[in-house]
This record gives sequence, structure tokens and C-alpha cells, in this order.
Amino acid sequence: MISEQLVDLSRLQFAATAMYHFLFVPLTLGMVWLLVIMESVYVMTGKVVWKDMTRFWGKLFGINFALGVTTGITLEFQFGTNWAYYSHYVGDIFGAPLAIEGLMAFFLESTFIGLFFFGWDRLSKTQHLMVTLLMAIGTNLSALWILIANGWMQNPVGAEFSYQTMRMEMTDFWAVVFNPDAQAKFVHTVSAGYVTGAMFVLSISSWYLLKGRDVEFAKRSFRVAAAFGLASTLSVIVLGDESGYMVGEAQQTKMAALEAMWETEPAPAGLKLIAGINEAEAKNDWEIELPWLMGLIGTRSVSKEIPGIREIKAKNRQRIARGILAVTALEVLRKHRDDPVAKEAFERYKADLGFGLLLKKYVVDVRQATPAIISKAVNDTVPRVTPMFWSFRIMVGLGFAMLLLFALAFWGTLKRGCTPKPWLLKWALWMLPAPWIACELGWVVAEYGRQPWTIYGVLPTHLSVSTLTVSSLYGSLAGFIGFYTVLLIVEIYLMQKFAKQGPGSLGTGRYQQEAAHPATPAHA
Repeated sequence: MISEQLVDLSRLQFAATAMYHFLFVPLTLGMVWLLVIMESVYVMTGKVVWKDMTRFWGKLFGINFALGVTTGITLEFQFGTNWAYYSHYVGDIFGAPLAIEGLMAFFLESTFIGLFFFGWDRLSKTQHLMVTLLMAIGTNLSALWILIANGWMQNPVGAEFSYQTMRMEMTDFWAVVFNPDAQAKFVHTVSAGYVTGAMFVLSISSWYLLKGRDVEFAKRSFRVAAAFGLASTLSVIVLGDESGYMVGEAQQTKMAALEAMWETEPAPAGLKLIAGINEAEAKNDWEIELPWLMGLIGTRSVSKEIPGIREIKAKNRQRIARGILAVTALEVLRKHRDDPVAKEAFERYKADLGFGLLLKKYVVDVRQATPAIISKAVNDTVPRVTPMFWSFRIMVGLGFAMLLLFALAFWGTLKRGCTPKPWLLKWALWMLPAPWIACELGWVVAEYGRQPWTIYGVLPTHLSVSTLTVSSLYGSLAGFIGFYTVLLIVEIYLMQKFAKQGPGSLGTGRYQQEAAHPATPAHA
């Protein structure tokens, strides 16, 4: 049996690299569409300030993109190095969207990002705008295929286990592509990236306005960011509701943990705003809730119940019992592929094979599992409630705070030539980290909430890891954290450096903090 320490370290290493990588991804997703908007206005109006805006914010986008690519490459290699059995078990399915992402999306965005930076003097206005647009499409296509792969981990449709190959095999490629969980996750995640890009531009523009620097440039950037951010935040909230509905359909355990719902409540269930969670006694000592709301979000009805944790555990106990029969039949088929009794038993119980495999964490032969061991496996099927509950609420709270900020910022820009109030500018500046915190917490909810599975209901995490040594994991974990921390420091340093220089870093002579020379005014 694989040691628990090996599994925990493998999870920690992948989580650390993924969370570092996702510090760069949302800004890339959001900034690229802001560049499309700014350059579109430049092409339509011919005003050079919009070209300068595109070039300046594009410079910050480029820094972030380069470091995002650097941190992302490691993740795909980790599937082979740290999660070898996972790659063997589901590689034919999981690898397909990742291969398409590399061949289609990554090469598309990488090609056009080069043309974006080096094509200003070689392409016409319209041609360069098309380059920027294709760069944005490539970036979002990259996210699409990655989230299709991740969505399949959350809701493994279009595939089934074959006892002939002892692996999961794809049965319907289009079911994988159009997996409703993947589609909801895609639109919700990219919208969160749009919010991140908008907040980045809004915050830095606010700093310029507070300093009284490059005011006309900053006002235009602020206005674009406020409008784009308002639309994007509304999108995140609406699509987050859809994502919540998908969780209620496909991952009832995650939904119950998110809501600290220990017992099945009469429909429609209320939404808990805050609660005193007592995991030791599997109850909430106190709670404040909004009636009906959770039932409407999770079921789209007033009559359908959302199962509580105790009911879910009772069902999972039954699934584990059936899973024991599936695993036993499969072990017979490994030796005698044509055994008719084993075939019939496996076909009857194969839907619960993954639940039987949960027992492999404690016993080699699942038939030897005692009631106490089965109870341990049952408890494993529900992630810890406290981190799920509070991660979700902090994420949602930040989302509504950003919605209010963008709404007030947009309202403040409706009067032409009006500079937003200083208190609003300071609020925008202090809110700069908010979308990153919300995005990281979103991944905690999605990934930690899937435990104990790498493929939900199919492959337990403890069976997915490679046979590595604990010392090698400690060494590589320290190396990754050290290297990625250096990259993050480099990113912050470069971003801060060019943000402080402002549009003057373009060297046009139209802005502050650069040597003046004859040129058109900034507001031309």
C-alpha cells in the first residue's frame, strides 16, 4: 500500500505549483480582452492615446504571460512524474484535451503574441487589431481545453472502465467536450480572469489619478476597466450560480460540505451565511441563513431536496459494499479474462468500482475490510467541511465587494471629464489583491472539494500517485517553491517598475517621467 505521507506530499507539490501558476493565469485571460477593446477604439477613432494604452498595458500583459507559461509547463510533466498511475489509468481521455490545447491553442497564442509586440510598424492598424484578437482567442481556447480536462475529472462522462485493458477508455469524445460541468467551469473561470484584468487596470489607473499623473491616459484606462469589470463581475456571479447548480447535480458531497449541511433539510434548503461548525460532533453549533436560497441555487426548484452529509455517507456505505463485489470480480478477470461469472458480477457492480477501490488505502484485499475499515472509507468520501465552507464564503464576499466597486467606478465615469472621488480611487487601489484571492479560493473549493478522488467517483487519490521516495518529494517540493517564489518576486518587481514609470515607459514624449520631445499631446 502507498504511504499516506507520499500521497500528501504529492498532493502538496501539485497544489503548490498549480496555485503559483494560477497567480498568472487570470491576469492573462483578462488583460488580453482589455487590449482588444483599447486597440479597437484606436482603430475606430485614430486617437493615438488609445494606441499608447494598448502598448503600455500590453507590456505588463507580456511580462505576466511569459511567467505564466514558465510556471505552467511544469504542471503537465507532473502528471507523468508524480501521478504515473493516474496517467496510465485515464491518460487516453485526460490527455486528449491537453494535447489539443498544445497543438491548437498554445501555438496560436504564442505565435500571435510575438506579432503583437513586433508588428506595430509592420502591419496596418486593422491587421494588428486582428493579431490582438487572435491572441485573445488563443488564450481563451487554451483555458477551454484545460478546463475540459479538469471538468472531466469533476464529472467523468463519455468514458467507462474496460477490464480488458484495466484502464478507463473514452466512449464519446463529444460528451467529454460538451460536458456541462466543463462548460460551466470554463465560463466561470474565464470571467473571473476578466475581473482580475479589469481590477489590475482599475487599481493602477487609480494610483495615477491619485498622484495627478497622466490624467487623461489614466481616466480612459479607468473608464474601460470599470465598464469591463462591471460586466465581468456580473458574469462571474450569474455563471457561479450555474456552476453551483452543476455541483448540486454531479457532486452532492461537495455541495453538502460547502453548506455545512449535516442533515437533509426540507426543500427548499436555506443558504447559510455564517455558521459555527463543529466537525467533531458533525453539527453546527449556530448558524445564520437565508431561507430557500440554497435550494433554488442547487436544484432550480422548491420541492427537490439537497442531501445532507449523513445521508450521503449512508449511500456511500452501500456503494462501497457493492464496490467490494466489483473489485473482487475484477481481480478474477485479471487472471481469467473469460470467466462468465466474474464478467456478469463486474458488469452489475462496475458503477461502484471506484468506491471499492477506496478500501485499498487500508487493506490489500478488499474482502478483508472490517466494518471499522469500511467506516473509515465512508468518512473519507466527505472532505473537511470547515475549509470548504469558509473558502466559499470569502470568495463570494470578495465577488460582491468587487461588484459594488466596479458599479460605483462605472457610475463615476458616466459624467464626461469627471475624475472619480479620492475615496473611490483609494478603495480601488486597496482592492488590487482581491480577485487573486478569490480565484485561488475558487480552486481550493473545486479541487479540495473533489477529495478523496482524482477522478470523481472513479479513481481515488491514494491510488493515483507514482512510487516515489518521500525524500525526493521533499527535495523537489522545496525546489519548486523556491524557484516559483523567485519568479513571483521577478513578476512583482517588473510590474511595479513599469507601472511606476507609467506610459512614460513607451518613450513617446507625450507623458510624464520621460524626456520631453516634440510629439502630439496625450489626449489627441
